Amino acid sequence: MSAYQFRLDSTLFNGSLFNSHRFRNAFVLRKPRHPLLRIALGLLGLGVLLTLVFFSVFVGIAMLAVGVLARMWKLRGKPVARDMGIVEGEFRVIGKPVPPRA
Repeated sequence: MSAYQFRLDSTLFNGSLFNSHRFRNAFVLRKPRHPLLRIALGLLGLGVLLTLVFFSVFVGIAMLAVGVLARMWKLRGKPVARDMGIVEGEFRVIGKPVPPRA
């Protein structure tokens, strides 16, 4: 690793060196070289990912449960049709449209 890798002196920020590779590389995250540290950070990342998925599943289930409970609360006290072949409602019969005469 270069001794100047994390050095941020004023020469890096002038116009000609602002877009240089030294400035861009100063903020790049790199994998550690030690194998055990790489494994530990990989497992830590996997644990964070699994935690986020775990909580997102429970948030989704909670949203569905709230939706079902809200629908049940909204429909409480209303009669439920027992026969699936019957559709209750108010209907109005309208005649066939008559084409205009020219």
